[in-house]
Amino acid sequence: MKKTVMVLVLFCAVLGMVFAGGGAQKASGDGAQVRIGIAKIVQHVALDACEQGIQDALKARGVNAVFDLQNANGDMSTAAQIANKFKNDKVSVAVGIATPIAVALANAIKDKPVVFSAVTDPVSAGLVSSLDRGEGNVAGMSDAIPTADHIKLFKEIANISTLGYIYTGSEANSMAALTLVEEACKANGITLISQAINTSADIRQAAQAIVNRVDGIYLTTDNTVFSAVSAIIQVFGDAKKPIFAGDVTGVQEGGAVIASGFNYYKAGLATGNIVADILAGKKPAEIPVKFLTEPSESDLLFDLDAAKRCGITIPRKYLDNANLVYENGKLTKK
Repeated sequence: MKKTVMVLVLFCAVLGMVFAGGGAQKASGDGAQVRIGIAKIVQHVALDACEQGIQDALKARGVNAVFDLQNANGDMSTAAQIANKFKNDKVSVAVGIATPIAVALANAIKDKPVVFSAVTDPVSAGLVSSLDRGEGNVAGMSDAIPTADHIKLFKEIANISTLGYIYTGSEANSMAALTLVEEACKANGITLISQAINTSADIRQAAQAIVNRVDGIYLTTDNTVFSAVSAIIQVFGDAKKPIFAGDVTGVQEGGAVIASGFNYYKAGLATGNIVADILAGKKPAEIPVKFLTEPSESDLLFDLDAAKRCGITIPRKYLDNANLVYENGKLTKK
């Protein structure tokens, strides 16, 4: 009997140590450092803002993270190398900013979460099969913009009848955007003059090739284009032709008569929250594709200096709704 009691005491003590150890492990796990890989396809101000937003969101959620920040410099072979690096370095989550790098990560990494950010059409890119949920180990957010509304507004304000458009022919994100631009131009009775490019080095030549054939140019969220947007601003500025940019972040130093789109820093915050949810135990396949739909998540900018050079007057009803105005060489936030 005494021996039995001793066995029970020892058994209970061992159980206590096991459960105590499990609780301690979980508690220490909550504050344990995790490694997050973040890769962007190219460096420009919008994607930089997105990258920063991801880091800030994780910090705000109390995640103890160390970041491996990578830039593919617009090169797909480099994107593949980064994907293999993240796979071999055992990052807890791999984040891809823009379509090409997100696809490279999703193709290479199957045993850990992959989160995409700033991908216009994740279904066409093959990242997910439905916007209602993630796909296996993949989830993320889309930077789809209301192209049809933009082009309709451009026609009303700038009275355009021919529209220029430059896009990256090798990028799925850009090809999907081209289809939307074509449809919007057809609906508004606008002739579209498009020009494909391969790299940012082609942009100035592409702008020069179409500037005298169009009334203005529309820029979607094409990362290769925005990596050298200053060339387009210079070419169209010299010709006194208006620019409508679907990425506000990239033109806050002036040059685009109109810019409308969501805030890329806030896109980064949204992406970071997806990462934090996954680290907290949520499965990527359970997370719907995130869209930024709140007015507070978007910006509307009018460059009155550029408008004046192009002979355009911005109607008061639109100017009153803008939260960013560029005038006399200075950006003012309302």
